Amino acid sequence: MKTYELIAPCHFGLEAVLKKEILDLGYEISQVEDGRVTFIGDDEAVCRANIFLRTAERVLLKAGCFKAETFEELFQGTRAIPWEEYIPEDGKFWVAKASSIKSKLFSPSDIQSIMKKAMVERLKKHYGVTWFPENGASYPLRVFLYKDMVTVGIDTSGDSLHKRGYRTLTSKAPITETLAAALIMLTPWNRDRILVDPFCGSGTFPIEAAMLAANMAPGMNRSFLSEEWRNLIKRKCWYEAMDEANELVDTDIKVDIQGYDIDGDIVKAARSNAESAGVADMIHFQQRPVSALSHPKKYGFILTNPPYGERIEDKSNLPALYREIGERYAALDAWSMYLITSYEDAEKYIGRKADKNRKIYNGMMKTYFYQFLGPKPPRRAAQEKKEGTDK
Repeated sequence: MKTYELIAPCHFGLEAVLKKEILDLGYEISQVEDGRVTFIGDDEAVCRANIFLRTAERVLLKAGCFKAETFEELFQGTRAIPWEEYIPEDGKFWVAKASSIKSKLFSPSDIQSIMKKAMVERLKKHYGVTWFPENGASYPLRVFLYKDMVTVGIDTSGDSLHKRGYRTLTSKAPITETLAAALIMLTPWNRDRILVDPFCGSGTFPIEAAMLAANMAPGMNRSFLSEEWRNLIKRKCWYEAMDEANELVDTDIKVDIQGYDIDGDIVKAARSNAESAGVADMIHFQQRPVSALSHPKKYGFILTNPPYGERIEDKSNLPALYREIGERYAALDAWSMYLITSYEDAEKYIGRKADKNRKIYNGMMKTYFYQFLGPKPPRRAAQEKKEGTDK
């Protein structure tokens, strides 16, 4: 069975979360770099990674890696890759994206056109033709240049993996599904604990939490570009991976997941998105301001992406808003709070310093994941023992 190196890009600062996900799927990690994790797998791994990974942005099949300081070296390095092993004669191929950091070659459009020419040269010679119809399956390339090292990957996913297929209606500043899933996985939350998002917007945090609780694979309701790659991936692999995903789903569970937003139309959109995701029965959505946040039970979690000025709210409104968040959190009994924001004065107005703080890039925006840790609930066995002695 042929094995490949597969590259999974992710948000900067969340590589460890993605690495754990890949290891949990049973694959060997070959490299972890800023913003991506490389692992070893076969054609089945391409299917399973696309369907099961919650925090990867896409899955790339690594075609080659070489050094290039000049366009001639880029051309020769690209031509040396055995493209005929990946791309059939009728395949549609192009460099969809090129990014360059600390490299002598930095013009994306020049990199794209030179690499395409080199691929055409190689494939013309192999297939003995002078022209390609490019009317078959698509094989788009994604290319990273870092310190003059060129890494070439063929995109197996198509649309980015944050497009789960459920979010048709969005709020003004949505957090991506992959980022939301990664942040949930950074917390100790599990399906036995309460989760509340008081700024839920289009519902991404509650929906991703419900999918996690129900063991619902994020890629179950969408298609992938490499499903058309009959030359590389057997259809059977896709069917088996999807069957595996379906068998793991467990929606017969009791959870307490809540999403609030002050905007009634957005709450309707969140409900619609939850319906599309198949988790509407697991989430309670309500039009409600953060000032009304309360819960009678202990040991819950607030997990939220409040407004932070650059996108929605006027900066002058933020002190009062974050002060209110702090007051409502302080009124809850033994809760934890996790919030992602780029607002530098968040801790000042919340009224206490976070126990932990993690820098995460939301797109190109630097944000902070503030973690206010509440006490752990007593272990169930200890609780039961105590109840036994109380009788």
